[in-house]
Amino acid sequence: MSLTPGVDCWRIERAGKASVIIDADNYFRHARAAMMKAKRRIMLIGWDFDAAIGLIREDEAEDGAPVVIGDFITWLVDRTPDLEIFLLRWDVGAMKSMVRPTNLFTTLKWMAHPRVTVKLDSHHPPAASHHQKIVVIDDCFAFCGGIDMTGDRWDTRHHRDEDPGRHHPDGTPYGPWHDATTALAGPVAAALGEHARMRWQGAGGDVLEPVEGVADCWPESLPVMFEHVDVAIARTAPPMEDQEELTEIERLYLNQIAAAKRHIYAESQYFASRRIAEAIAKRLDEPDGPEIVIVNPLAADGWLEQQAMDTARARLFEALKARDPRGRLRIYHPYTQRGTAIYVHAKILIVDDRLIRVGSSNMNNRSMRLDTECDVCIDTALPANDGRQGKILRIRNDLIAEHLDLPVERVAAVLAERGLVAGIEELRQKPGRTLRPYQTPDLNAVQEWLADHEVLDPEGPDEMFEPVSERGLFRRMKGWFGRT
Repeated sequence: MSLTPGVDCWRIERAGKASVIIDADNYFRHARAAMMKAKRRIMLIGWDFDAAIGLIREDEAEDGAPVVIGDFITWLVDRTPDLEIFLLRWDVGAMKSMVRPTNLFTTLKWMAHPRVTVKLDSHHPPAASHHQKIVVIDDCFAFCGGIDMTGDRWDTRHHRDEDPGRHHPDGTPYGPWHDATTALAGPVAAALGEHARMRWQGAGGDVLEPVEGVADCWPESLPVMFEHVDVAIARTAPPMEDQEELTEIERLYLNQIAAAKRHIYAESQYFASRRIAEAIAKRLDEPDGPEIVIVNPLAADGWLEQQAMDTARARLFEALKARDPRGRLRIYHPYTQRGTAIYVHAKILIVDDRLIRVGSSNMNNRSMRLDTECDVCIDTALPANDGRQGKILRIRNDLIAEHLDLPVERVAAVLAERGLVAGIEELRQKPGRTLRPYQTPDLNAVQEWLADHEVLDPEGPDEMFEPVSERGLFRRMKGWFGRT
């Protein structure tokens, strides 16, 4: 498999520097440092945005800049006379957050500033969302991944049971949260800047010219994992009267699953995509196909999502188990020291030691066809990326070591000797922080109906208006799993 612009990616661009950032404690800290280097423009594109959250702790603010992001953005433009900030938010998510007085007050204050522009993006079909999480700074540096600058996201890689930093702006605590994004500098950041400007214009904003001539963008405190690599950008966008459908993300998933030789390791908020399940089923049919490990949250966030998404996961997992006599497929959930389930919001795919992919897309139908998404991928099949296999494997082992609370060296040694599934099974047999295998719940009739008819996870905008009797989780899979 080779990446093909226009098919399974939008374009392939060079990154002078690139890193994968795990968990929002690290992301918020590096995002704040990167924005302080901005000279001309910052573009913030998100599913949600909370102006009241802190980017770092108060006792860490030794540079004189505000900690709370709403105050920080105002401080940035007041400090830097040539700086403009453009904030683009999904309109439905923004309406929900405006009920919080702090968000409403800060947004109105920004709107009164001549160099801060806020837009609510309604350019999407009914029931769709703008799910991308992108920050572009001076077209020379960008973050792209799965972390929104909003509440309930901050956590450290320790995922402590009681962390004083893990609380809402009003002081109430929330549970442990696992997430991921990327940092990118160079032409790939300029490409993401072009994408951000197209999104801005599509939402009714003015045409923005690219920023040129800014080169010093990388925050000094951010470690560099990769240098001079080619990065593929893949997107999802639904068809509309003025835009063509983009299914690059879906095609990239299918191609990458098909290309795996030994191991597929994934982290995703959901496992509910019929197309991804079909691709996995084909690999499980092979006598020497790859081992597949998916790390999910124990349950989706929200009662209705649990009823629909979690039920779809149960149905697909049971169908795949029937195709897996060799026991090569596992779904795991991470837990804290005291046994609290850690919510997995990261969207990561690592295939063998060949490629790593991080973005906003989940393994559900919405991310393939309905919502807007953006992922980035470093694939060593591209000639410029050869020799980075060891770094990709270390990132995978480091993620597993985080979940198991073990030294990465031990995890790497055991996985190299035992393989992915057997290695995790051996290492997780301990008290405290660990991974526990998914257990299929009993499904009642209502849950089965919600899953089978994809009430919350349609495959695209047209399906939103199809009769329920013509929709369904297994309708394209007749014969695949012995279901008629």
